[in-house]
Amino acid sequence: MKFGVTQSFECSYIANRQEQLLVCMEDPTDLYHNYPLLIQAGFRRSGEQLYRPNCKTCTACESLRVPVADFTASRSQKRVVNKNKNVVIKVLEGERDDYYSLYEKYINIAHKDGAMFPPSYEQYRSFVHCHWQSPIFIEGRIDGKLVGVAVTDKLTSGLSALYTFFDPNMGKQSLGTYFILQQIKLCQELELQYLYLGYQIDECNKMNYKNKFYPHERHQQNKWLKYDSKYPISE
Repeated sequence: MKFGVTQSFECSYIANRQEQLLVCMEDPTDLYHNYPLLIQAGFRRSGEQLYRPNCKTCTACESLRVPVADFTASRSQKRVVNKNKNVVIKVLEGERDDYYSLYEKYINIAHKDGAMFPPSYEQYRSFVHCHWQSPIFIEGRIDGKLVGVAVTDKLTSGLSALYTFFDPNMGKQSLGTYFILQQIKLCQELELQYLYLGYQIDECNKMNYKNKFYPHERHQQNKWLKYDSKYPISE
């Protein structure tokens, strides 16, 4: 496979650090066929690209996945599910017209200090959609009103969570956690092995929600290490 390395740029997650990416440069057909292999090597999709961090002096970004057959919800996660019993979940192959307005609201309120601000429809489309891989949409509604959407890719070994956006005015509902739990549930129903959650960054508070799902595995030094707490238990 052919790969390219981007120039260094300011890190989006840790202050005063530079970021660099390793990007797969294959044709779209080859990207589609290699995606299931590359995700097991710590890669991730964003729009049309498959990439992983390639920083010379930093290894803070660790790909994290949940082996769903072994997953056990914590007490707090069970409470989150209970709090959201009135949310009606549907799994769809195409998006609905009201998705972008919720995405825009989410970015404007919850992430106005982030790299995705200010939001635009073109940015949303280029981030979520891909010519060679069609995502699925896990939507949640209360009395018909859209409250959250998890965008995810279905692969042979599991689901790859791309992005979740939800009503930022419903903070007490813990919808971010709720939609991860819904993706774990969907993996189990589809008899898939893993839910890939992207990159865990211990030094970034906004990225620390992923490490609360146990057991999980982290990609470190080209190996997947299993954690049932903050310490690895096996390779």
